[in-house]
Amino acid sequence: MKKLLITGGAGFIGSHVVRLFVTKYPDYQIFNLDKLTYAGNLENLRDIENQPNYTFVKGDIVDASFIDALFAEHQFDGVIHLAAESHVDRSISEPMAFVMTNVVGTCNLLNAAKNTWKASGYEGKRFYHVSTDEVYGELHNPEDFFTETTPYDPRSPYSASKASSDHFVRAYGNTYKLPVVITNCSNNYGPNHFPEKLLPLMIHNILNNKPLPVYGKGENVRDWLFVVDHARAIDTVFHNGVLGETYNIGGFNEWKNIDIVMLVCKTMDSKLGRPEGTSEQLITYVTDRAGHDLRYAIDATKIMNELGWKPSLQFEEGLEKTVDWFLNNQEWLDNVTSGNYQKYYDSMYTNR
Repeated sequence: MKKLLITGGAGFIGSHVVRLFVTKYPDYQIFNLDKLTYAGNLENLRDIENQPNYTFVKGDIVDASFIDALFAEHQFDGVIHLAAESHVDRSISEPMAFVMTNVVGTCNLLNAAKNTWKASGYEGKRFYHVSTDEVYGELHNPEDFFTETTPYDPRSPYSASKASSDHFVRAYGNTYKLPVVITNCSNNYGPNHFPEKLLPLMIHNILNNKPLPVYGKGENVRDWLFVVDHARAIDTVFHNGVLGETYNIGGFNEWKNIDIVMLVCKTMDSKLGRPEGTSEQLITYVTDRAGHDLRYAIDATKIMNELGWKPSLQFEEGLEKTVDWFLNNQEWLDNVTSGNYQKYYDSMYTNR
């Protein structure tokens, strides 16, 4: 049985990846390593937590001794590394937390993999690092897109920490011949999204008739990727991606933030039976974020042409699925916004 470590598997993207691998590959033993910070929520995985090929491990990738012992005990065959501090606003106020988790934590995993796997000559091993399009900086020309050869130009502490971790992964591949692969993805959205991010925040605030904060004039443009499509792409790259290569993953769905907020308002009014325009009255323009990049856009041609992956949903369809999920899972949303979700680990795991 192949043993696979997925870091950050209780988070938004990570939980979808864990679920996919646990259900699709019953001959794999999936270990989900998560520190359970504010963004880690084991309720995301309630439906598969008792599967025989699933094991949850609570721990911090910054703790090198813990990581070394974990690799020594389980002898993982592969790593899919998603654990990261990921919120740009938090990185501006707490940059060192991002340095520790995203840079030092990644290096701890790389060292553990190198030291554990080198005796086998890395045969059958793979270290997959999941990164972001934000490492590329800002696009100024409306015809331009980020490709795998776009120079790095990180503009926030978050993107700088992810760029650094990308460089370390490539360096371990070049220096130690560690079998690595990297992907850089655009903005994810979908079920289980933590409500500090744009879409779930708007949905939550509309439900509760709270202001809908929009940075600046809402002119910032992002490419949006449905999280289930991203999980499928990760599955594809992990199994078929060429070692040493980078693949960009995007949804080919560029939207201005204000247009997204307006669409969420329209969709929510329709779903809730409110007169059209009701939710738009909650829009509030706030001071723009420091160093807020204007536009990101991913060119995902490489992964489509070389590995056969492509996104399955356009944004309007994905948004409707996302809104429906949140409306049908308001208990999940209430537990997250109240903090009650953080008690789930204690109730389910401490007495096992």
